[in-house]
Amino acid sequence: MTAEPSLSEGTSVTHVKQARTVVGWDKGTGCHVYMRDVDVAFSRDGILHVGPDYDGPATETIDGSRYLVMPGLVDIHSHPGEEPLNKGLWDEVGSPRLYNSSLYEYLTVLDRDDDSVRACYGVALSELLLSGVTTLCDLAVPSEGWLDIHAQSGLRVCVAPMFRSGRWLTRDGHRVEYEWNEAAGRLAFERALKEIDRAERHPSGRLTGMVAPAQIDTCSEGLLRDAYAEAERRSVPFQTHAAQSIVEFQEITRRHGLTPIGWLSKLGVLGPRTIVGHGIFLDHHPWTHWERTGDLERLAEAGATVAHCPTVFARRGISLNHLGRYRETGVNIGIGTDVYPHNMLDEMRLAIYAARLTAGNPRDARLADVFAAATVGGAKALGRDDIGRLSPGCKADIVLVDCKAPAMQPCRDPLRSLVFSASDRAVRHVYVDGRPVVRDGKVLTIDHAAAAARLAEAQLRAMATIPRNDWAGRTADELSPPALPWA
Repeated sequence: MTAEPSLSEGTSVTHVKQARTVVGWDKGTGCHVYMRDVDVAFSRDGILHVGPDYDGPATETIDGSRYLVMPGLVDIHSHPGEEPLNKGLWDEVGSPRLYNSSLYEYLTVLDRDDDSVRACYGVALSELLLSGVTTLCDLAVPSEGWLDIHAQSGLRVCVAPMFRSGRWLTRDGHRVEYEWNEAAGRLAFERALKEIDRAERHPSGRLTGMVAPAQIDTCSEGLLRDAYAEAERRSVPFQTHAAQSIVEFQEITRRHGLTPIGWLSKLGVLGPRTIVGHGIFLDHHPWTHWERTGDLERLAEAGATVAHCPTVFARRGISLNHLGRYRETGVNIGIGTDVYPHNMLDEMRLAIYAARLTAGNPRDARLADVFAAATVGGAKALGRDDIGRLSPGCKADIVLVDCKAPAMQPCRDPLRSLVFSASDRAVRHVYVDGRPVVRDGKVLTIDHAAAAARLAEAQLRAMATIPRNDWAGRTADELSPPALPWA
């Protein structure tokens, strides 16, 4: 039995007694394991006990006989301040002349005001909490009050204020152009570093920072190098979107004669703190028709992480090729939600199914692997060993799943019942730093219903701006016809 950490004076302790199943951590093998009929005790000081017969102090005792107790999930790539506004608009679109990507025609046509951003956060952060996420990486353009919004949600958040040297656009739906402004990019970089400083100083104690040049194709060589150097100096993670579209792959190979991963490697910005957002179009992907130059091996040797977000790409008929291959090569994988709905459990299920479809067999993507990616894989990407696992001394980021919920029945294997069947319907209680943020399936820190109502109003305002932002002046219904014709 591991020695229990000492308690701060006056600290309340939650004791889950004789849990039906606990996803514990085996330090010897470095893997999650099932444990039956054991106790879990935790407080704001962290996890105090995982094992049989806890006999220490307890402020609250929970009968664990109906619960699966598991570590909170770690979402390493998300855009919660903007993506919920797109719900119902871009589910079934993709630019046919831009390899079905949605980046260049669709994601630039909605104007967002301050209230729409706040509504997006309210909805997305609620969805994340309800699906068992306790740690989130928010890749965003900083907005007024965003740090306080994160702190008030109760989540543990690594903020990633993005910056870039230029922007992409299309004037005809089949060519992508770049407008450059290096001075503006440098100014945004300086502002991003100040936001990271503000996050690190935030009184909540749950906010950290990440250096995040937005996209490999919109950042100059100098900006990427300097951003990575700053991440190294600060000992914080570094993340950029790379290898996320065929257009980007072709642009980088045209500019440099190297794949996006090859270019990052040549720049010296691949390392253990590097997170590659998406990392789909590598030299082995059949769509690139590129010679094999060792992209997967470069990622593995560098110790870099790929942030795998299957939903946004599956909507366009695009898939990583394939999850098992990345893992076999030794690439660390983390899971991200990226887009609406911000449901980490659904994202995990799709990661498994998409990998099996791509590989052509059910053995290259097992639940144990994807659960590890969504917990300790994400924790490793953030340079942390105190989240993503249930072990004494780790942060008390804990999820209780109701094994007696109808969608969980029969419950021979609780994680399989959760991920493949029940999803967020079975998540009952969520704790971050030992504090309850979801109780009885309800978010305690956010008015979810009010945020959703504001989001619906915000989308109507944003849709009115689409014709003036679209290169062809199209309306929302022209860009995204309804699923069924109106009678």
